[in-house]
Amino acid sequence: MVYQDRELVCVECGKVFTFSAEDQEFHASRGYQDPKRCPECRQARRAATGAQPRPLHDAVCSRCGAPTQVPFLPRQDRPVYCSSCFRLMRPALGVESRPQRGGRKRWR
Repeated sequence: MVYQDRELVCVECGKVFTFSAEDQEFHASRGYQDPKRCPECRQARRAATGAQPRPLHDAVCSRCGAPTQVPFLPRQDRPVYCSSCFRLMRPALGVESRPQRGGRKRWR
């Protein structure tokens, strides 16, 4: 399907914003609905809910030795991998890919 930029109206502030073709394709691939709020109102809503970014901890990759940051406190008895090495090690570790979102049924 070929997407084209669309103009949408924000339900919060009434401002017209562009829903780009790339964003439409991303939303469709994840099963998301079209956004109802402009980027500024979405950002303000996220800030109002108190969503805090996860703290990152410094670590050294067990495979390549590169410095990296991870969202958990590393332990000495467990290996830590940078994102590149983790992608390579994923099959060997038995880690499956994350399931795609949007596949759940919604009840109204």
